[in-house]
Amino acid sequence: MKKLIFNALWAGLVCSGPVLLAASPKDTAKYLLNDFVLQLEITDAVNHMYNFNFHKAEVAFNWLRYNHPEHPLPYFLYGVSTWWQMMPNLEKDSPLGDEFLTYMDMAVAKAKTLLKEDEHNAEAKFFLAGAYGFKGRYHSEKRNWVKAANAGRLALKYLKLSKGDQTFSPETQFGDALFNYYSIWIREHYPILRPILMFFPRGDKELGTQQMEQVAANAFYTRIEAIYFLMRMKVEQEDDEEALRLATYVHHQYPDNPYFHRFYTRMLYATGQFVKAEEESLKILQYLESGKPGYEAVSARNATFFLAHIHKIRGNWQQAEPLYKQVLVYSKALKKEKSGYSIFAALQLSEYYLAQKRDDEAVPLLKMVRTHTKRRNPNNKRARTLQKQIRRNRRRNKS
Repeated sequence: MKKLIFNALWAGLVCSGPVLLAASPKDTAKYLLNDFVLQLEITDAVNHMYNFNFHKAEVAFNWLRYNHPEHPLPYFLYGVSTWWQMMPNLEKDSPLGDEFLTYMDMAVAKAKTLLKEDEHNAEAKFFLAGAYGFKGRYHSEKRNWVKAANAGRLALKYLKLSKGDQTFSPETQFGDALFNYYSIWIREHYPILRPILMFFPRGDKELGTQQMEQVAANAFYTRIEAIYFLMRMKVEQEDDEEALRLATYVHHQYPDNPYFHRFYTRMLYATGQFVKAEEESLKILQYLESGKPGYEAVSARNATFFLAHIHKIRGNWQQAEPLYKQVLVYSKALKKEKSGYSIFAALQLSEYYLAQKRDDEAVPLLKMVRTHTKRRNPNNKRARTLQKQIRRNRRRNKS
């Protein structure tokens, strides 16, 4: 729950991608990011970044740093690029984490210098809010709660300083959209946390969704990040068809992005498009085997689960059984035995084993389900029912 709080409350503070960079300030010469040629250069580089072609992206970032060594932009972009390299599995320990923090610290230092020279510098405020927001999100993923809280506090400070400044509109609406939506979502799903939320302004979930849709449609630099969050919102709202539409768009735009590929496949499965889901799941496993960048155990676990369940629905247990077993292997390697993928795979195998009179093989799986779920959980109840059935079977066999 702590992780959820930190991620949601300052998700709106995170200036993701080359964020809050566009539009037309009154003084067009004042900000580097209003250079039209530079915008075109950044756009190409960012498209490469989203498509996991980090080398091409960072060639442009190197050029930017060479020409503007005292500006926070190149260091911020290096940090965002490193973030996306970690994105397929943010919980995994990686030396990229230290690299990411170093880049964001450099962006903070450069932005503070700009702000010291001009206390009204909107560009510097945005970079400070963005860099601290990213740091907060990173530390929350790593469960470094004190560091996360401090980074979130600083991000909020600079976001408030730029509140109402339309210099970089409509990009500024991105943070408001996330805060409006998730501040209410947490209240709805975690009533126990409401006392903590008293210290934050109350949002508007419907308005947050509308704002995010506007950013996704109209923003220049934050558009893809807005679509990323909007996909998640639509899933939470059980609007799987809209989530699939968005996922289809970003996957086709960035076919080499493993996170977008994973999400697209998940939505194909969720909407019952099993033929396409099977095809994409097999691609994910092929990409993992070939060592394609960004494809790792999380994507493989998900894809294997989708394939297993599709074969189970078709009544093809000869293929479903080893696939469900592989889901359990991936889950254990990831230390994700509590995940829905792992629990459901164990229950499906247990029911199959009981039907095949292979009770001994079901016993450890049912024990695992009970260990990793709470007693009132429906899966825990189902596991207890199956255990009772095994005990009855054994009594009958003895008598």
